[in-house]
Amino acid sequence: MAHVIDARATLVNDALDGLLAASGGRLARLEGDPGIRVILRAVPEPGKVAVVSGGGSGHEPAHAGFVGPGLLSAAVCGDVFASPSVDAVLAGILAVTGPAGCLLVIKNYAGDRLNFGLAAERARALGHKVETVIVADDIALPDAKQPRGVAGTLFVHKAAGHAAEAGESLETVAALARRAAEAAKSLGIAVSTCTIPGSPRSERLAEGQAELGLGIHGEPGVERITLPRASDLAHMMADRLSRAIAGADRLALLVNNLGSASALEMQILTRAVLATDLGRRVRLLLGPAPLMTALDMHGASLSVLPLDDALERALSEPVPVAAWPAAVRIAPPILRPVPEGLAGETFTPSHDAVTGARIAAVTKALIEAEETLNGLDAKVGDGDAGTTFAGAARAVRAEFDRLPLADPAALCRALAERIGRAVGGSSGVLGSIFFAATASALADGAAWPTALGQGVARVQSHGGAQAGDRTLLDALIPAVEALGSGDLTAAAAAARAGAEATARMTRAGAGRSSYLAMGDLVGVEDPGAAGVAVAFTALAEA
Repeated sequence: MAHVIDARATLVNDALDGLLAASGGRLARLEGDPGIRVILRAVPEPGKVAVVSGGGSGHEPAHAGFVGPGLLSAAVCGDVFASPSVDAVLAGILAVTGPAGCLLVIKNYAGDRLNFGLAAERARALGHKVETVIVADDIALPDAKQPRGVAGTLFVHKAAGHAAEAGESLETVAALARRAAEAAKSLGIAVSTCTIPGSPRSERLAEGQAELGLGIHGEPGVERITLPRASDLAHMMADRLSRAIAGADRLALLVNNLGSASALEMQILTRAVLATDLGRRVRLLLGPAPLMTALDMHGASLSVLPLDDALERALSEPVPVAAWPAAVRIAPPILRPVPEGLAGETFTPSHDAVTGARIAAVTKALIEAEETLNGLDAKVGDGDAGTTFAGAARAVRAEFDRLPLADPAALCRALAERIGRAVGGSSGVLGSIFFAATASALADGAAWPTALGQGVARVQSHGGAQAGDRTLLDALIPAVEALGSGDLTAAAAAARAGAEATARMTRAGAGRSSYLAMGDLVGVEDPGAAGVAVAFTALAEA
């Protein structure tokens, strides 16, 4: 798999240099040994307790992205998914620790415990006050003697950083951090594992599968499941987290993107979790955001922390660190009514058996063709043409009993209104223009073929496409022309021939296909034209 790197051997150092360059002078880095990768604040605060964390790279923005006031004093970075060395951790401790002492926040992995632990012992031998806190928040394996430290570690960073910023003693900082570490619980889900930069992707999940409880280094999950709907997944994860924090009625929830889940998915998951019994106990929400990632893993994790007053104050306090998500208080959504003036024409329903049968046939055919048309569009567009056509069909079907089927002009106005409201993008507005113009012509006394021709002309005028531009017009224009004879079968054949002809066109004059190279177009029907052919075929067969 391709990655944007210079060399695998230097990628961590290169990435830290990029972080440093983009910090605006807020961060600094230890220099002198390329194996010692420590990011620290450019302006040290020796009079306060230092909070140091770190671990393997690949979890960005954790840990270096959380260096700053109110969070970490320094982050020690190892190779990808590998603990930093004892010398690197010791260098980080010595660089930021003054008379107030240092707290090490350590994720519960063997390498981290050993390297950070030995570094702490060496620092103590040099006369420094050092405390440690181990974070073991993962509940994926309920009976595990050594649960992993995952995204719940960030609660500990914030609690410790807040107390240190307030000037508290090392004992107080460590006590609050341990309280957070003992209470935090996390659980992850992913539909694909991660890819180490410079290495090929290893696929172990079939399409539609997910792993529940996998680790942040790509370790297999404790359970392989068929990926359920977001709401069902949220209930599954929330139930397990609830059992781990039984009795807690005031919670913080951290929704963490493990690397490559889309913002849409993360927002949907957040909504679904907040709708659960667990979610109704959430007082503070952090995220959704990529916080402790696993490179490009497509997944998410949920972390919860039972709150007391001190922890709530610590998590609520803003910090000037770009990667840290401000905690928001959960409040009922603010909903406002749609502005007046959007209400369309009121139509009087009427019945016509032939027209009703034809509309039913077309909507059914477009819904059934959704995946096929999406497959075509995936080759030349963004893969949603079938969903667009099917969305229009579903909108019309939902209003079927309220359509003025016996009044052609009113019917076309109703179709224009329904499609324009239900379907976004250019397709929705072009469909609305087509039926609105057709309705106007019908109201003026034009016959169906002439009226449809007026609709086509108006689409050409507003959309800017013409015959031969490799758009839906390449099927629609010949179909409407063939309707002049009154033969629906001929119109369907013309639409099908027009759609097939787009596969032989070597250029596109409009639409998304116009952005593609010739080699991407040859042999692929335009999905819009194919959708028109589906509609006319259904009309002819109704």
